[in-house]
Amino acid sequence: MPIVENNDPTITGLTGIHLWHDDLSSCSQRVRTVLAEKDQEWESHQLELLHGDNLAPEFLAINPKGLVPVLVHDGVLRTESVDIIDYLDTVFPTPTLRPSHAEGVAAMMSWLVAAEEAQYDLKVLSHEFLFRAARKISDQDLATFEADVKNDVLVGFIRAYHGADYLPAEMVTDCVNRTDAGFALVDAALGDRNWLVGDGLSLADIAWMPNVHRFELMDWPMERYPNLAAWHGRVKQLPSYDAGILDWEPRPARIMLTRFARQRGKAGYHVRNFGVLAEK
Repeated sequence: MPIVENNDPTITGLTGIHLWHDDLSSCSQRVRTVLAEKDQEWESHQLELLHGDNLAPEFLAINPKGLVPVLVHDGVLRTESVDIIDYLDTVFPTPTLRPSHAEGVAAMMSWLVAAEEAQYDLKVLSHEFLFRAARKISDQDLATFEADVKNDVLVGFIRAYHGADYLPAEMVTDCVNRTDAGFALVDAALGDRNWLVGDGLSLADIAWMPNVHRFELMDWPMERYPNLAAWHGRVKQLPSYDAGILDWEPRPARIMLTRFARQRGKAGYHVRNFGVLAEK
């Protein structure tokens, strides 16, 4: 598990569960959903990534990569959402969010890895088709970001994103094709099952919930994956779906994002115009 060494007594002295998170962050949504399933109380440290809160020196001192979520449990700091939710299910085992047999746990862990690997494509497509509705960071903030954030991949992406009105078509196409292939795998695995692994909700389902929700906001053609669409309809009925995702997602922001996606679509620039989604 990615335990991050932090000798700041304001961090190591914390008791209970503290979560640094963003309302729209899909990785934060995973952690909040698990905390809701576990009925655990936690202290919120909310950041607004679209406003550059992750660039503040105070947060970079906590996570030099400038990423959320960050969990501190009784003074121990952890990062990476899939590792955090696995930790939470281990330390708070009731109700369990993993199958009872080793084969099922191995399958669940594979789905966690797949969901984590899908994050880059989700980030690229979210920024291109949803988050351009929000203001860009200033040149000064961009310079600070490049100097202070210890994450070369993220810095490179943000530099490319803020350097042009559109990301390269090849980059967008590759992300679209990988996302479609990932959703197709989930769709095939579900078949006529209610859950990805085992007979009940598991961390595998929770890892994929925010991804599907995000692409639904983007007007992704979910009709391509009937089993996945049916599964998404089921998970939307879970109280933890509201508690982890919708309750933290400001309605004005959701309206703004979906409206922006529709407007770009009318202008002929829509996620459905790329890669396999554009094939007739």
